[in-house]
Amino acid sequence: MIIEVEGLWKRYPGTWALRDLSFTAKKGRVLGILGENGSGKSTLFRILAGITRPTRGKVRIFGTPITPTVKARIAYLPEVQPYYPWMTVRELLEFLAPFYPGWDPQKALNLVDFMQLPLEKKVGDLSKGQKGRLKVVVAFSWPSEIVLMDEPLGGIDPPSRKRILGALFSEFRYGEQTILISTHLVSEVEEFIEDVIYLKDGSIVLSGHADQLREERGKSLSELFEEVAT
Repeated sequence: MIIEVEGLWKRYPGTWALRDLSFTAKKGRVLGILGENGSGKSTLFRILAGITRPTRGKVRIFGTPITPTVKARIAYLPEVQPYYPWMTVRELLEFLAPFYPGWDPQKALNLVDFMQLPLEKKVGDLSKGQKGRLKVVVAFSWPSEIVLMDEPLGGIDPPSRKRILGALFSEFRYGEQTILISTHLVSEVEEFIEDVIYLKDGSIVLSGHADQLREERGKSLSELFEEVAT
């Protein structure tokens, strides 16, 4: 297993964001972390990215605790826009390149073209959809082994969603790369998800192989989401 989570809890003042999470993620597969806003998805991704420490529990990635070496093999796309707004898209890509091992400048430019992003426009002047597409460009311009995508489609217009998903799964290296994608827009990503975890109030309420759950329950992942969310 490329990711192992055991008995994971995270407490913020006055509330538990995560409650006793245990699961594994297999190499080369797409794991959907599905839940409504406030279910704990972002907290989980921040822990997996090595940004936030859990209150208790264990997380092992590539068989070891999270270290700087492990973090260097993970691409993390936070829900919040993380880039400098005064830089142009071109300047941002040139600035980020040294921080990512194996960064491919030509691939970055190809993705920018596919995403229809203006290279000379400042990041702060991009639309929300364009900013979402830019995060995908950064994630797939270097050969990361794990991609953590936190709500990549939230608040983004339908055309941008299609481009983001198109790039995401055209660049995904099946069998080699592992993607964890969190979202409450289940119908948009259902066809790509292979394994699934449903979160509610910081706890896992349902999990398994997507095809097996659909067969056993006689419902789509989107329908199951509506069921467990109520």
